[in-house]
Amino acid sequence: MNLIRQRKIEAEMAAALIRGCEPELGREKAFEIASDTVRKLACESGKNIAGKYGSNTLEDLVRVIREIWSQGNALDIEFLEESNEKLFFNVRRCGYAEMYRDAGLSEFGYCLSCNRDAAFVSGFNSRIAMKRTQTIMEGASYCDFRFYLS
Repeated sequence: MNLIRQRKIEAEMAAALIRGCEPELGREKAFEIASDTVRKLACESGKNIAGKYGSNTLEDLVRVIREIWSQGNALDIEFLEESNEKLFFNVRRCGYAEMYRDAGLSEFGYCLSCNRDAAFVSGFNSRIAMKRTQTIMEGASYCDFRFYLS
């Protein structure tokens, strides 16, 4: 199963749980709990992928982006800079954002998808910092990913 299909199944379940918690907890608290949980799962996933690859360099992160995140033509990526210390790219089309929109779940997209990126990377390699100022999920024309090895 490709990652977009997996994320769609997860999103439908998570959205139902968040909506179910809202009357008791309120919208903000329900999203906060979901966000925290997604970040913890993503961090563990990063650790697991690094272990599977046997390495966790920026070069390995490029491999993750190309082989896993972009699987099934999920992302159109414009790579800007790749070195041992920096990885800069823009996502010009995001199949994940399209999937959330098409499923009527756009309000959950950032919480359940974009929210996981920095946490995944910190689990993958705690020396890699991620900066991003905008996402397609939030209405920007592209996502700007900037990774720095410290």
